[in-house]
Amino acid sequence: MPVLVMKFGGTSVATPDRIKRAAKRVGLEVSKGYDVIVIVSAMSGKTNELVGWVNETSPMYDAREYDAVVSSGENVTAGLMAMTLQEMSVPARSWQGWQVPLLTSSIHSAARIEEIPTHNILAKFSEGMRVAVVAGFQGISQEDRITTLGRGGSDTTAVAFAAAFSADRCDIYTDVDGVYTTDPRIAENARKLNKISFEEMLELASLGAKVLQTRSVELAMRYKVKLRVLSSFDEPSEDAGTLVCHEEEIMESNVVSGIAYSRDEAKMTLVSVADRPGIAAAIFGHLSDAGVNVDMIIQNIAEDGRTDMTFSCPTEQVMRAERALQEGSSKLHVNFQQLIADTNVAKISAVGIGMRSQSGVAAKMFKTLSDEGINIKVIATSEIKISVLIDRKYMELAVQALHDVFELEKTP
Repeated sequence: MPVLVMKFGGTSVATPDRIKRAAKRVGLEVSKGYDVIVIVSAMSGKTNELVGWVNETSPMYDAREYDAVVSSGENVTAGLMAMTLQEMSVPARSWQGWQVPLLTSSIHSAARIEEIPTHNILAKFSEGMRVAVVAGFQGISQEDRITTLGRGGSDTTAVAFAAAFSADRCDIYTDVDGVYTTDPRIAENARKLNKISFEEMLELASLGAKVLQTRSVELAMRYKVKLRVLSSFDEPSEDAGTLVCHEEEIMESNVVSGIAYSRDEAKMTLVSVADRPGIAAAIFGHLSDAGVNVDMIIQNIAEDGRTDMTFSCPTEQVMRAERALQEGSSKLHVNFQQLIADTNVAKISAVGIGMRSQSGVAAKMFKTLSDEGINIKVIATSEIKISVLIDRKYMELAVQALHDVFELEKTP
């Protein structure tokens, strides 16, 4: 039988009643003739609770034991979902990551999926099991230790299973009914997209949109997995949600498809850095080794052999970046006069595959911000994206103004 993958996030399985609601959706797909692999997250709030217990017990915890603890939330949900389906007379079994087995690297709390052998689950399907309920977010390393994939890892688990089993589709059930042109809480006229390309979704996810985890979109694009985002609280329908697919499957789209924002950004500037070969490599290599996620980078015109270098990173990584750069100053002989950190900025991004063939998007974006009295601190572009850093107090105003000027409320 054809295989369908269905993933339910924490809010969709937050209570036994919500698990029953999700199970009814699974039963509906089984009745259509699918063998279903259900990927479940921990019940809403449980992972945070488990992390809190770990930190309370051992602030300098063993990463292997951390994974053993925090992965248990998904195990509970998987068991409850399987029991609920059995009560509905749907043959179902729960599976933990090691039982599949979902094989990963040994980097605890940030493991990468290496392989998903299909024979164990396929054997059970051939014996009459109709639903495999798999605990998301977890796997097993070559050392036979439980590993976790990082926050949002259940999305990645779902897409990886869809690729491994050549599933017809991977449905991601969340508390929102699809992907919107921007956050509806900021722009009331935000519109739900029926389809969005993998590239656009990847940009939106990496730029602050919380609908899908970035790694899951990367996997879907690489393995050509049809991905659908929809709400577990709406009534089922054929045209529900947003389909994430290849650009060729989208007949028409606006030049700009969405406006993304990231509130927790910081702008860091190294003042008077030596302008010579190897300096940038030393600086950003050291930041990478320290685990700092650098995004936008700008280097000013050099004068007298010195230059200023500016980059952005998440606010929570500012202290780590400062420590790494101070260490680098002595270890790598990277001299600078001053390090200035501005933690009151936000990143606003316009994303759209139409930018490849349409000029004037940047000019319209910059003029709109200028008309609203918003100063641009940093600019970065790619083929389908324009991002700017602005003062955080203007973030919502910028999102609303750009959403209006690009007329994203209109269907193409």
